[in-house]
Order: sequence, then C-alpha cells, then structure tokens
Amino acid sequence: MEIDMHTHTRRHTLKAIGAGALAGFGIAPAFAQNRPLKIGVIAPRGGVAGTVGECGLRGLQWTAEKLNAGNGIGGRKIELVIEEETSPKDSIERFRKLVLQDKVDCVQGVVSTGVSLALAPAAEDSRMITIFWDGTTQDGVKETMPNPRYVFRSNDNECEAVMASLLAIKYFKGQFKTIAGINPDYSYGRNNWAAFQALLKKFGIEHTVVSEQWSKVGNLDLTSNVAVLKAAKPDLIFSSLLFADLPVFMKQAHAAGLTSNTKFVLPAAGWQHTGLKKDSMPEGVIFGHNTLYFDHPQASPVQREFVDWYVNRFKDYPHWEADRAYFSLMVYKAGVEKALAAKSGSWPSMTDIAASMAGVEVQSLGGRGGMRSDHIANQTYHQGLSTNNNRYDFTTLARVDSMYSDQIQKPAGADFWEWLKTSSFKV
Repeated sequence: MEIDMHTHTRRHTLKAIGAGALAGFGIAPAFAQNRPLKIGVIAPRGGVAGTVGECGLRGLQWTAEKLNAGNGIGGRKIELVIEEETSPKDSIERFRKLVLQDKVDCVQGVVSTGVSLALAPAAEDSRMITIFWDGTTQDGVKETMPNPRYVFRSNDNECEAVMASLLAIKYFKGQFKTIAGINPDYSYGRNNWAAFQALLKKFGIEHTVVSEQWSKVGNLDLTSNVAVLKAAKPDLIFSSLLFADLPVFMKQAHAAGLTSNTKFVLPAAGWQHTGLKKDSMPEGVIFGHNTLYFDHPQASPVQREFVDWYVNRFKDYPHWEADRAYFSLMVYKAGVEKALAAKSGSWPSMTDIAASMAGVEVQSLGGRGGMRSDHIANQTYHQGLSTNNNRYDFTTLARVDSMYSDQIQKPAGADFWEWLKTSSFKV
C-alpha cells in the first residue's frame, strides 16, 4: 500500500530469547552455532501506518521467540534488528545500514508500496534477501521486477478487491442498481475501484455509478464526501479505505443515515477491525480480514496460540500484518532448511538460500501459503459478511469465506486487466 508516513527515526535491536538446545539439523556447522542469525526489519511504528507496523512487529517477535525456543533457524538463534520505515529515501538509507553495518542475513518488513518500489532495486543490487510484508514491486498493476533473484514480495494488492467483488456479486446480486465509491486517492484505491466495476461488468451485473469520491491518505475530515454520497443515494458503497480514515468514514456515514439502507463492501477493513465499532456498523457488510481472521472458528492450533498470546500481552486483537510477518520468517526458514539439506549441512550462501525459497510451501497463521517461482507470495484469504452479534465491541464475521490467492491473483507474467476479463472466477 502506498502511504505517506511522517515518523521519527528509531532503531531498536531486540534479541529474541528462547530456551531449548541447539540441535541443528544434525550437521549444523560450528560457526553457525556461535553467531546468531540476524534478521533486519524495516517497519513503520508511527504515522498513519504505525499500528499496522506495530502489529507486524509483534507477530515477528512472537515467531522469533517461538523458533528460538526450539532450534532457531538452521541451528542458529534469531536476532531481530529493527529500523523505522518512513520515506523511501530514508528507508533505503536504513536498509544500507542494516546490510553494511549490522551485517544482517536477511531483511524483512515494509508496508508502503512507495518504499518497496524504491527499495527493491537497491536490495537486488546488494544481493540481500529481502521479503516484503505488504509492499509490492508493482507500479499500479504493472510488475516492475519480473525476474528478481533476491527480492520476494507479498500478494498483489488487488487480491482483496477481487475477492470482495466476487462476494458482493455472490451475496448482493439483484439487490443494487446504483453504486458509489470512496477510495484512497492513489493507485491502490483507483485499481480496487476499477476492479470492482470490471467484475460487475464481467458477471453482467447492470449498475450505474452515481458518485466517485477520493480521499488522500491520512485525511480524517470526510464530511464533504459523506454529504455527496448521501445526496447520490447509492444502493451500494465500495470503499478500500484502510487506515484510520475508515472508522471515521463509517462513523460519519452512520450519523448521516447512510448505513440504514445502503450495502457496504470494505475489502481492507481488517486492518482497522477493532476500530469499527458496533454503534456505527450495519449488519451484513462485505468485510475483508484477508490473510488472518483472528476469530476464525476453524483456526489452526498455532493461530489460536498466537491470538491468545497477543490478547493476553497487548489487550488487543491482531490483524493480517502479524500473519504477513509470520509468513515471511517461515518462508525464509523453509528456504534455509532446503538449502542446508542440498549442501549436506554446510551453511548455504545468500544466493543458495534465495534460490531455495522459490516454490517453498508453508503453513502460515491464517492458513496455507507459499512462494511462487516469480517470488510473489500465495496465501489464504478470509472475508465474509459481518455481524454485530458477538462478545466484542466491534464488528466480526457472521460467515467466513476463504479463498487461496491463486484464485484471486493474476498468474506470473499476466496483465491484470486482461486476466480479469478472461479468467473463470467461481462465485
């Protein structure tokens, strides 16, 4: 997600402490047992994305502690070296510091698309394995790095919009004729809104757009947008707002009476789920939790363990950024283990590990995941119809729909818009 962040630079080094013997892979080399495996992390802890980065860092800390309580990675304990994500220029400087001064073994993190687009070429030039939590290497929907060797990235940003659009067609078909959008005023918001309309057209859903509203990231005064939407009287509103502006919008929309008879599609609401309170949220919203729904009734034992730890430690409920952090570290671990096996226990090079990560499969907190050969992640997505009938003070899901991202993400090398036109989607 492309964002504008204004934060103070901070550097934190956390040594994840765990118990347990260094069993290694049976043949772990002596030097590997004597030096920790340094994981550099670049993530926001302030500004509009501060809560997002904080959730990811908590997820990473828990994962590192859990691994260190066992064998670490390849017999080496994990040490996290954390730097702040701010502007592209400053984040690249911190990346270089991690590589040249801290001599990390891998870099993970990054939420902003603007930062990841600037950072990816520097990571390739440095030959440093770099795994983005949410940042992409797409300019809009065009891939700028088709054959990376050391850079690995998250799913396409448009996955959540494609899934939410399919669910809107599934649950709301025949119940709306007029639609409106209020979305972030940059490529993410514009692509999501365009994808929604493209899928309505593909499925023959007749509709009329009665209003298009755009909001800059960080704008919390949405009263004029709400007034225009109220005057337009849409049957359905699609919004990919995803920062603190989303709870503000829903509160103002509710106060204006927009939530009484209007259907809502919120593909990225999960980032703000605890801020979307019952008193301003209607029932039956298409609500995207994406790769982690904290209250999934069929959650895996490891997700339940993580959520319990998170709730007890922070008195809060995690969202999908924690899963992205967990996924990134587990993909790296799988690559190291695969490369170690190929080298008969000798510690592999950066190039060996990067080559081994392509094609690995892991079980992430939210479900099945893997890294495609083009270094783009596949993960399990969770969205559904919302409800206020729960034990929390915020909205949850009444029904969970789950899809693997190979159903909602364009294949390697494909044009996104052409793929939308020609692919067969299940509704």
